[in-house]
Amino acid sequence: MESYAIVQASGKQFFIEENKFYDFDKLPLDRGDTFTLNQILLVKNGNSIAIGKPFLDQSHNVEATVLRHLSGRKIRVYKMRPKKKTRKTFGSRRKLTRVLINSISK
Repeated sequence: MESYAIVQASGKQFFIEENKFYDFDKLPLDRGDTFTLNQILLVKNGNSIAIGKPFLDQSHNVEATVLRHLSGRKIRVYKMRPKKKTRKTFGSRRKLTRVLINSISK
């Protein structure tokens, strides 16, 4: 039985499936914590599809578990002003939380 959902988390929309992991922006949770995603836009279970306007009500659930916290890829930014001998390099790494989707239920 194919089931998936489209949820909004960390200001972005994610197409999620059961038993797969996804990287969200850092969440204030500890490793191993279980939580519920409540901003669900669409759920498909088998042949039934539920579409929210914009979100579905509380009868639809997406359960998730925090696997670990990590840093994303390094982003390097190089700025140079020509003919001024001004150069600046800086970078950053986003803080992420890896989340495992346990169940998508109606």
